Amino acid sequence: MLSTVVFSTLAGVMGTNALPHFVKGLLGEQFPNVLGNSPLRNALAGWLGLILAVLLVTAAHLPDHPWPGAIALGAGALVMTVFHGRRGAFGLNDALRLPNP
Repeated sequence: MLSTVVFSTLAGVMGTNALPHFVKGLLGEQFPNVLGNSPLRNALAGWLGLILAVLLVTAAHLPDHPWPGAIALGAGALVMTVFHGRRGAFGLNDALRLPNP
């Protein structure tokens, strides 16, 4: 069950973090990204993050422990939602002395 919780939490974090990068990249808009703020880099980072989230969900074996997995997935998503809601990507770029769009 521990692996289900860990992988589900990471899937929630990765999937939720991938969404703004993927959407901004598709819209052709810049968004803070440690790999560069360009739309193409964000689209690729978002796509990769979504793929990793799917792989983590697969590795979590959610049918074996559905409730702990679902709660962990939601908790991971909540953590990343609060991070982005508090403009965390912009603050992270500031801390790393990278340009913000």
